[in-house]
Amino acid sequence: MKFIEKFNSISGNNSILCVGLDPDPSLIPPSILGEKHPILKFCREVIDATSDLVCGYKFNSAFFEVSCGQHVMKELREYVGDELITIADVKRGDIGNTARMYAKAFFENMGFDAVTLNPYMGYNTIEPFASYKDKMSFILCLTSNPSSQDFEELSLTRRNVDTDLPVQPLWELVARKVNEWNKGNNLGLVVGATKPDAFKRIREITDIPILAPGIGKQGGEPKDILGYGGIIAAVSRSIIYASNDVDFAEAARKKTEEFVKMLL
Repeated sequence: MKFIEKFNSISGNNSILCVGLDPDPSLIPPSILGEKHPILKFCREVIDATSDLVCGYKFNSAFFEVSCGQHVMKELREYVGDELITIADVKRGDIGNTARMYAKAFFENMGFDAVTLNPYMGYNTIEPFASYKDKMSFILCLTSNPSSQDFEELSLTRRNVDTDLPVQPLWELVARKVNEWNKGNNLGLVVGATKPDAFKRIREITDIPILAPGIGKQGGEPKDILGYGGIIAAVSRSIIYASNDVDFAEAARKKTEEFVKMLL
């Protein structure tokens, strides 16, 4: 089943919420630090408490790489199963054999449904991932961090790019390019929920799926991304660290329920 078909079947249950798994050893509850595999235990309990409320999970690879290894990330992806979508938040952006190996690692070896990618080096970085027709690649377009203005929000003039379009920000050119590259209907965009004004403009350019992180701790508001269609809302810290006590799983569920209601 293609990613978008899978997402549409799940979001039909009235949930576009994707929980981000960012397991920071310094933030997980002390009550489970004594476990043999505390990260695994923590994430499993969060998944168990929230899986019936969400469309899927976004795994932030860096947190696994630094604390317990990608083998735990793979084990948790298998624990989620195939009923929900799984996104490897890796932001890879290389070319040639390196890109092909990254694509194989996350799509074949680990079995993820989607990845996040950096388009800075152009389509050569995207093509190895796009060749997996049933998988989705979310391309960084306009991110939620303040320093996105350093590059993503720079204005481009007609003489800088091969186009007859008027002056446009770099993120808008990225949106247009990804829409142009999307021959297999398996490319999407990453647009931070902290940049709500961009959603209207992007929907004038393309109707491809959007992964929208930045809700909660980063300041993004659920109400600002509603009504545009094809949105996957990602919330991480506000849910998984809703409590630092033994009730962390119950607190995560309660917070998930709150976000689901806000995203209806």
